[in-house]
Amino acid sequence: MINNIIEFAVQQRFLVMLALAGLCGWGAISYQQIPIDAFPDVTNNQVQILTPAGGYSPIEVEKFVTYPIELEMSSIPGLIENRSISQFGLSAITLVFEDGIDIYWARQQVLERLIRVKGDLPEDIEPEIGPVSTGLGEIYQYALESDSLSPMEIREIQDWIIAPVLRGVKGVIEVNSLGGFVKQYHITVNPDLVQKFAVTLDEIWEAVAANNENTGGNYIIRDAEQFVVRGIGLIETVSDIKNIVIKERQGVPVLVKDVATVEIQPQVRYGAATKDAEGEAVIGIIMMLKGESGRDVVLRVKEMLNRLKPSLPAELSIVPYYDRIELVNKAIATVTNALFIGGILVIVVLIIFLGNFRSSLIVALVLPIAILLSFIVMKLVGLSSNLMSLGGLAIGIGMMVDGGIVVVENINRQLKENKIPNKVSLLVVVTKAAKEVGRPSFFAVLIVVTVFLPLFTLQGLEGKMFSPLAVTISIALFAALILAITMAPALSALILRKPKKKRTKRSGSTFTHKIYTPVLEFCLKHRRGVLIGAAVLTIAGIFLFSYLGTEFVPALEEGAIAIQAFRLPSVSTENSVKINRIIEKKIMQTPEITTVVSRIGRAEVATDPMLPSISDIYVMMKPLAEWREGFSKEKIVEEMREDLETIPGVLFSFSQPIALRVDELISGVKSQLAIKIFGEDMTIMKSLAEQITAILKPMGGARDVKVEQTSGFGYLQIKINRNTLSRYGMSVKEINEYIRIAIGGGTVSTLIEGEKRFDIVIRFEENYRNNLEAISNILVTTPNRQQLPLTTFADISFAEGPAQVSREDGKRKITVELNISGIDIGTFVSKAQAAITQSVNLPTGYFLKWGGQFENQQRANRRLMIILPITLILIFILLFMMFRSLKQSSLILLNLPFSLIGGALSLWIMGLYLSVPASVGFIAVIGTAVQNGIVMVSFIHEQRKEKPSLPESIKHGAALRVRPILMTSFTTILGLIPLLLTTGVGSEIQRPLAAVVIGGLITSTISTLFLLPLLYGLFEEKL
Repeated sequence: MINNIIEFAVQQRFLVMLALAGLCGWGAISYQQIPIDAFPDVTNNQVQILTPAGGYSPIEVEKFVTYPIELEMSSIPGLIENRSISQFGLSAITLVFEDGIDIYWARQQVLERLIRVKGDLPEDIEPEIGPVSTGLGEIYQYALESDSLSPMEIREIQDWIIAPVLRGVKGVIEVNSLGGFVKQYHITVNPDLVQKFAVTLDEIWEAVAANNENTGGNYIIRDAEQFVVRGIGLIETVSDIKNIVIKERQGVPVLVKDVATVEIQPQVRYGAATKDAEGEAVIGIIMMLKGESGRDVVLRVKEMLNRLKPSLPAELSIVPYYDRIELVNKAIATVTNALFIGGILVIVVLIIFLGNFRSSLIVALVLPIAILLSFIVMKLVGLSSNLMSLGGLAIGIGMMVDGGIVVVENINRQLKENKIPNKVSLLVVVTKAAKEVGRPSFFAVLIVVTVFLPLFTLQGLEGKMFSPLAVTISIALFAALILAITMAPALSALILRKPKKKRTKRSGSTFTHKIYTPVLEFCLKHRRGVLIGAAVLTIAGIFLFSYLGTEFVPALEEGAIAIQAFRLPSVSTENSVKINRIIEKKIMQTPEITTVVSRIGRAEVATDPMLPSISDIYVMMKPLAEWREGFSKEKIVEEMREDLETIPGVLFSFSQPIALRVDELISGVKSQLAIKIFGEDMTIMKSLAEQITAILKPMGGARDVKVEQTSGFGYLQIKINRNTLSRYGMSVKEINEYIRIAIGGGTVSTLIEGEKRFDIVIRFEENYRNNLEAISNILVTTPNRQQLPLTTFADISFAEGPAQVSREDGKRKITVELNISGIDIGTFVSKAQAAITQSVNLPTGYFLKWGGQFENQQRANRRLMIILPITLILIFILLFMMFRSLKQSSLILLNLPFSLIGGALSLWIMGLYLSVPASVGFIAVIGTAVQNGIVMVSFIHEQRKEKPSLPESIKHGAALRVRPILMTSFTTILGLIPLLLTTGVGSEIQRPLAAVVIGGLITSTISTLFLLPLLYGLFEEKL
């Protein structure tokens, strides 16, 4: 079949060129339509259920909201993980589904079960499904600044002017708001006046609720016209609220203003925002719909903001502080620059080795055309253009030309060596030469493609991260393979010419005769010693693997810093704001910092449920060129860490914006490593967590060790006495209404201002509800109109309790989190597990689970242990299909162990760890080593048909393949050098892969050129 394809391509060369031109145009159009983002979206397939729970404590939220919903959701098909956080006033449940499940089907299943479970929840509880976004969804963030507008006015503009418009932008799923004050109309009741006018809280509530509505009366006919009947009674102003009649007392109406003050006040808040140590700020967070193009959505958002500016107050400024396009551009530049430089180096190698511009041009054209063909498939399968997908093209740039090199080099060699009589046409020469190497080159490149296919079986984060790389490199190599047996022969027939006279030996021939052949002859004469030396080096390389540290994947550099600050759980939002200003002042002292924005507590849409005691601090940095000389990001972080540790009572954890969000969404923690303690009793789990923390903190490499804030929350407990209630004929619900409305504040109705809607809230004046004595003296009206203090019906006292309750798969948990620095995570966890096992005794029913990146690493290692044998089996099958010989197929596989030594050595020299990208590099080395082995063995085997002497066949066949093998090796090595040396965004994850491939190819090439011929001779003699 391959020979038929080659013959067709040569005979119909103009048709082939025309088809390629059309495909190139299609590829260019596809590239413009492919979504572009910085990184592949590694977030798992999940649905969030966010349930605001009024003033409920964490224990009540868990008991009455979280647990019933979790129980109902547990039977959804495809659900693989169920975790939750129950906080004051909020239940946040995250349901993780299998990757193959459609997210909208999963949301529909969740919605159906929420309808079923609604009857089991308290009356005032309304669960909501979170937006269809991901860990990479927060693509654009901005602050609203004004010298004249108040924080409440700015927040009103954000909520009712800016956010609604931005939600209509294509690709935007939500605009989250944080900071400032949400406007409400407060009816602040004075209990003394309530007593004086003999009204009750219930009567005030009912009066306001009954006096705020419009109605319709259909229409009437007047003369020949129709008039719609409207009953208008909506509250429009503060004065309307004040003049609502509560009741009539001795013929005199009692109005709201007689017993309460009506004014505009802020909503009770669970979060805030600050910026640049200048005080509170209002921020907007644009959340992107899952699957959209980050760059395109940001561009559309910016365009909409520019159109919106003229309608905003002149004194209001929209100041962006996080723009995903900047990261996208840097990440794409990292791989495109490597792609361009690598392409230039590959072309230089081609010109040097082939010594013919036309031949070099044919092979070089494989690169851009294969890349354009890859864009077509990427568009068809819905793959975005990002660091990893384009990185696949950059990694494979040297491999793409391998098939073309073998074909064109053989055509060029036969033309220049005048092996074909002059009377034979050029087409016959090209066809014969292409056929001669077509089958081995086809199988060689096909094997390289095949070794990447098992990467598609990777799961979880590593699967989402490396699948785009595997897809693009497989597509590009397969496209290059097709081009090698179609375009290369066709173009050779069009532009190559038979030389008129025999030329002098080229530099490649000089190298073969003066260097390679003598060394090969020496190796053949001293075969035993060479093979023993190779075996010793292979064993040493295997031992070297055991000295390499292990990690999941290197941290992707985002060009920004994210700091988490942890204060005492009981700290108020206002005090958190004050402390955060001190933190920001410290950070702003660092010269490399441009902007600091803090998100305290949780936003309006609580996709990131945090207590007010926790803040995520986004630290934006200047360009690298403006940093102090000799300062790296690690040094800047250490300097900031030392400054911040002088602030008492605050713990800090350092990360990056996207990493922080992705880590939390994937594993439920915001650190690299987590030890999850499962059990029932919160006190026992906290004690175990403190023991583990004491063990981890002194360990080398442990940073930012902290225990999840689950305790230390202040409670004012009002324990109702049922016996007393029964004496007065009252119910628990009546007392709870006083607690909910008088102390916490209850939303009785809504005031509509045009398109804006503001809650009308009833609560007691602050001095009647802000301390134990005042709350104790709240007067409760009994059915017989007696007014008795709340202490008559309940015991009131202060206590300490849980700040939040975390659950995973139906069990309570407490998490110990930490980051790792200066040591690989595999070694650290091994030591930590031994120390914890020795020192911590787990009670019956309690167990530990190691999570975070270590969990990902273990899962990836288990999968790779399955993938590598499968890869070798697939390679062996393809080798057998080509050679139809177990002996020669096994011979090529024996070449692999020595090929891997260079990869391990390069990791060790560069101080890199054995990680998932490094493992991918070893898989790539296997493919290239097999490819070169096929080229070498197939030619030696062909020479055996012409030369009866085995040594002569080996020497002559090996000499003929030196140039193509060196070319394929050098093109791959030089194509990867830019990725090895680049320092741009995302280079950290490409560097281990490039290092392994480069080091592996060096030893692989040596092995192919010298060991493989020796092994061939040994096999032919002994077997």
